Amino acid sequence: MRILMATMGLDIGGAETHIVELSKQLKAQGHDVIVASNGGIYVPEIETVGIRHYSVPMHRRDVGCMLRSRKLLGQIIRRERPDVVHAHARIPAFLCGTLQRKLRFPFVTTAHWVFENRGVLRYLTNWGQRTIAVSEDIKVYLMREYHLPEEHITVTVNGIDTDKFSPSVSREGVLAELGLDPARPVICYVSRMDEDRALVARQLVAIAGELDQASPGIQILITGGGNVFEEVKAQADRVNEQLGRACVVMTGPRSDINRIVAAGDLFVGVSRSALEAMAAAKPVILAGNEGYQGLFAPDQMERAREGNFCCRGFPMSDPERLREDVLAALALPAGEREKLGAYGRQVILSDYSVRRMAQDCLKVYDQVRRRRYHVVMSGYYGFSNAGDDAILQSICQGIRAASDEVSITVLSNDPDQTRRLCGVHAEPRFRAWRVFQALRGCDVLLSGGGSLLQDRTSTRSLMYYLAVIRAAQLLGKPVMLYANGIGPVQKPANRRRVKRAVERSALVTLRDHSSGQELREMGVKRADLHITADPVLNLSPAPQARGRELAGQAGLPQGRDFAVVSVRSWPGTGAFPEELAGVCDHLRRAYGLEVLFLMMQPERDRTATEQVRQAMAGPSYLLDVPCTPQELMAVLGQARLCLAMRLHMLIFAARMAVPCVGLVYDPKVDSYLKELDMPSAGHVERFDQEEAIACVDRLMADYGGTLERLREKSGQLAQAARENERLLLELLAGQGSRKRR
Repeated sequence: MRILMATMGLDIGGAETHIVELSKQLKAQGHDVIVASNGGIYVPEIETVGIRHYSVPMHRRDVGCMLRSRKLLGQIIRRERPDVVHAHARIPAFLCGTLQRKLRFPFVTTAHWVFENRGVLRYLTNWGQRTIAVSEDIKVYLMREYHLPEEHITVTVNGIDTDKFSPSVSREGVLAELGLDPARPVICYVSRMDEDRALVARQLVAIAGELDQASPGIQILITGGGNVFEEVKAQADRVNEQLGRACVVMTGPRSDINRIVAAGDLFVGVSRSALEAMAAAKPVILAGNEGYQGLFAPDQMERAREGNFCCRGFPMSDPERLREDVLAALALPAGEREKLGAYGRQVILSDYSVRRMAQDCLKVYDQVRRRRYHVVMSGYYGFSNAGDDAILQSICQGIRAASDEVSITVLSNDPDQTRRLCGVHAEPRFRAWRVFQALRGCDVLLSGGGSLLQDRTSTRSLMYYLAVIRAAQLLGKPVMLYANGIGPVQKPANRRRVKRAVERSALVTLRDHSSGQELREMGVKRADLHITADPVLNLSPAPQARGRELAGQAGLPQGRDFAVVSVRSWPGTGAFPEELAGVCDHLRRAYGLEVLFLMMQPERDRTATEQVRQAMAGPSYLLDVPCTPQELMAVLGQARLCLAMRLHMLIFAARMAVPCVGLVYDPKVDSYLKELDMPSAGHVERFDQEEAIACVDRLMADYGGTLERLREKSGQLAQAARENERLLLELLAGQGSRKRR
């Protein structure tokens, strides 16, 4: 790949070194790497290995600089045509973000630190299509402060070149150059000398006299430049004058940090500098502006890792404790210091290699890179309906499993929610221009899954889906009706419209046989109507432990068998809630089953659910916390029985091999019960409690046989559902061939 790294500058600093080492490793693996920055001390190092550098003044939050930088970045991106742009730090990420929609490049960012995000600063931030965090606590920060979806964040490491930072690097040259005595201990510190980074450097200078009294001849080597360098150096010069010797040596910025680290007997610092010292097998005291952890040892590992060796969450550094720990570390027997150093190097070798850092980044690049094919999905998405969310997730999951060459854009009522749920690009479904732009850039429109082509709920929704289909066709884009459930379509004009849409579609897959029959009754003549199955039959559930946890949150007694009941509000049901309540009480009396209510779309299911619960003579339970479809499946998977109006609750039950009884409110429910070979307890508009109880009793009397039939049917339908992806890939391949011709 051709990769553009955009960052503020390349002077001394942990993030800067991270970028340099990452760029060099990616270059070594055969990728073409370009860096845009304000320049700095590391530019010659990257240019030596063949990495091109562009000078762009992204180091200042000045409007003029930012406008000039944006113009230069746009020119670079147009000229170099990178396969991915990887921005580091707030200003480069913001500027790249302003260009990304227009130039349409794959865009990744790395969060090296936490940012001030008050006021206008919050809007000077763009986290790209995917974000890399250098520690778990930064990931948590991104989720909390910027509401980034967890699945869009990858945690990597501050990768260290363990050949460059190694105990084999000689210290003699630097000691001689700087006039340091090899017979006296050297305390090494490396960091930018900026106001927000130099706390511990100031403290080391402040305690230099006390350290010299306790350990005569001690030497403190401080490397790094920044906006308080001169101030700290003046403080060091006064200390040296008082002691009558060069106790504190300040080098300013240097690029040979491996040689500086090699010169020390003990390292003080945080973050990447501390990891580099560990790679060189030096004992390390973790201390920085974020906090103070102390001498790093095996028992400190987990907490150090959580904060990326930055001491976040620890008490602030204070000079007294720093003095005590430095002297205590120097007083350790040589063998103990060597053991600490060896442990630190082993940590780096096993967990913090630069190769691992590069591989983590390449995996993220692969998530956003340009794919060969691009599909747009149109359906009832972004409405917080667990059934349709499950359809969307299962289609995305199925396409990804079938091929990594397909990118997906979803037309959604809530694009942010859809992005978080599925990790795909989403556009607002009611913004005509955005929909048009998405369709114009796609290879195929997927209309589905679900029951989109029906007018029972309204003609308006049917007209919306038909309009999207027609727009794609007018743009010359093939349309695939993806695992559709057709009907009911009642109005003659609507039946003619659906017939035309189906006949003009490039590919039609239907989730049940009754949908095919409905189309034939409309007069559709095409012979290539593919009967597959609902894609949700292949959706992976959440872990069992999560299901048990959620059942416990609903108050369900642990270890008790239970039945799941799912209902929705529907006009014309009359006494249905009271009649169903009697069936629920029967389950408890006759079979000892607790009753747990699950809601697929809470705002539409809650009223009906409460009506049934209030009419019950016995107790019941309700899971009333936000759940993903996979979580609902995990809860349902523990049940003995499922009674459901909602079609996809029945499909969840089939997926989890839980015998189910349908409560029919729509022909699609009756149709899928036939596909599953599961019984119906009757239509909700003419529901009969005694008939429903008799239906449940028949199922329970032949529970083993019912379960065996369900498993067999579910397996067959899951296999049929995979045909949807196979047929889609055939259609896309055909499109690709036509494009090449």
